[in-house]
Amino acid sequence: MFMDKLKIWKSGKIITGYFSSIRYSIQGFFAKNEYPEYTIFSILAIITGASVGLAAVLFHKLIQFLEYFFFDLVLNKFAFIGLGAVIAIPIIGMLIQSLMIVLFPKTAKRKGVIDVIKAVSTRGGYIPFRTTLFHALAPAISIGSGGTVGPEGPAAQIGGGVASKLGQLFDLSDQRKRMFTAAGAGAAISAVFNTPLGGIFFALEVVLLNDFHTATFSALILASVTASVISRIFLGDNPTFQFLDAGVGPYENFYLFLILGILAGIFSLLFIRYSSIISDLFRKHLKAKYPQWALMSVVGLMVGVSGYFFSEIFGIGYETINKLLNEGVAWQLVVTLLILKFILVPLILSSGGFGGIFAPSLFMGATFGYLFALILQSLFGVEVSTTTFVLVGMGAMLGGINSIPISAIMIIFEMTKDYAFILPLMLAVVMSSMIVQWKLKGTITAKHLEEEGFEISSGRDTAVLKSLTVAESMKRDIFIVKANLPVPSLISQLVENPHNVVYTADSNEKIIGVITDNEIMPIITEYDTLSKMLVANDIARSDVIIVNESDNLDFVFKLLGKGSSHQFPVKSEDGKITGIIRRQDVISAYNKATMKMNVKDSFATELRTLNQSKGSKVADGYSIIEKAVPREFIGKSIVDLKFRNNYGLEILMVKHKLSVLAEEANERIIIPSTEYKFTSNDLLVLFGSDENIEKFKKMYF
Repeated sequence: MFMDKLKIWKSGKIITGYFSSIRYSIQGFFAKNEYPEYTIFSILAIITGASVGLAAVLFHKLIQFLEYFFFDLVLNKFAFIGLGAVIAIPIIGMLIQSLMIVLFPKTAKRKGVIDVIKAVSTRGGYIPFRTTLFHALAPAISIGSGGTVGPEGPAAQIGGGVASKLGQLFDLSDQRKRMFTAAGAGAAISAVFNTPLGGIFFALEVVLLNDFHTATFSALILASVTASVISRIFLGDNPTFQFLDAGVGPYENFYLFLILGILAGIFSLLFIRYSSIISDLFRKHLKAKYPQWALMSVVGLMVGVSGYFFSEIFGIGYETINKLLNEGVAWQLVVTLLILKFILVPLILSSGGFGGIFAPSLFMGATFGYLFALILQSLFGVEVSTTTFVLVGMGAMLGGINSIPISAIMIIFEMTKDYAFILPLMLAVVMSSMIVQWKLKGTITAKHLEEEGFEISSGRDTAVLKSLTVAESMKRDIFIVKANLPVPSLISQLVENPHNVVYTADSNEKIIGVITDNEIMPIITEYDTLSKMLVANDIARSDVIIVNESDNLDFVFKLLGKGSSHQFPVKSEDGKITGIIRRQDVISAYNKATMKMNVKDSFATELRTLNQSKGSKVADGYSIIEKAVPREFIGKSIVDLKFRNNYGLEILMVKHKLSVLAEEANERIIIPSTEYKFTSNDLLVLFGSDENIEKFKKMYF
């Protein structure tokens, strides 16, 4: 057993060493040739797009192979059972997925595009490669065994994972890894649909949560176009959906597309609501009572029985969409398929199955648009193209269910390549998306993230406030009196020691009330009558909010906005009251932090060439100096070291050696977060008083 583990360890070391040698070879190549940063950036974006394109092709081929394996090889083995064997295949697929969940529970939880968003927003674009491999295999098994879900969400996760791995290989900064991880997700969508613009806007709308930046946009364009080219080379240049004519009709009938958009928006809301109910049912009730393999088997049985009678429900469903685009299909079958897709998709995903909802959204949109066109023709005698309404329905449902209006418009528009088609498509998609976002008060992606405890940042201001703690900004000057203190004594103390706010405490020194001018003034006017009858707690308000030293200032700022209080008492971890935090303290801390950030930006170029031994004076008594990271700091984070509190210095930035993307070929500049862990290749750029800098140098150098 020990020898086996040793062999595995050695194999891992060999693989790690192999990738390290590749990384250093690439870094050496860029350093040797002294390419400009934008050239290196463009090359890496193209490499990312090509790699993601190949990954998307392999994922597509894997799904095709598993469909052949389950519905040809396995069916032939069980041919003696007859068509009933078809029912067993989705059950087998769900059982395999349930086994994968048991074997890799943590990895299994990192599902779909939501995990890519979390990686980009909170993990510096880091996605473990085992997660990428797992979420390539599991959805392929799900779809290949007849699961009526889509490949696009998993493909985006695979693309983000491949790009993240490349970012690690190239030793990119967290900021660059975030950018390329998002670009990888968008490139995957571009490869799947052969729609580069759709992939670009998918990454912007979904993964980056509408955060537009020029550099990010450049990476998205290069990666998406490259991935689309790779996809066309290996999978052919034929569009996913093929049709002959998509005439939009006369302009006076454009209101029909608006009506379709409204109805699609309502249908999208129903689907989202139903999905939420099913998710809660499984999460809160069924999974607590029954083993997951049993639940997934039952859902697999439902899919199998549905597919036994209506084989079109199996798998992604693109063949059925193409039939709706080009042929006449019985309306009874279309209604049945729409209902089955509506019911089964949330059941598969909520029970634990893997897959996306892009393809189901397109499928339901196609059937919905087809039925709408048939109703117009048969009941109202309006001559319309069913093909056009199928396409518009696809866009409206894709935009509504997934809250991606621009991506939906671009994906469908790139498929039609007809500028006359853009206006009716926009009318339906925008109307559908507006209805959903109005009702949800945001996007479905934001809703899912908030349900999991992730707050969607509103920008730099929020990020700055979240980076600051109460302990760093509070004041120790808090006025506390005993709850039973007579009012005359209270007023005497206020005269001697003026304060706008007084807190009352019980015998255990626990704050139980607050007194402000609003409580004092009525007493002053009736002083002779009331003063001898009352004690401090009689006039105090009991609605006291106490915050912790560890709370961030964004949390405090929101509390200040909700109530009438302009300050809060602060307690330490052991519950002892240590001070107060006021509105002006929060604002002052924010202003100082933003000023420091601006200093970092303005000095960035100068700091790259900072002399390590001499440093640079920036004001009387204050300097900036660069020092190698002390040995004691390696492997520890800024928060672990409590750097600001212990040394009285600010880390303006970190110079990390051996980086590909930097103005100097052998280093990159990092603006570290509090969680950044120092390495032996780091140089610290420090700002502070000359006195504190000298103390730091004596301690470590």
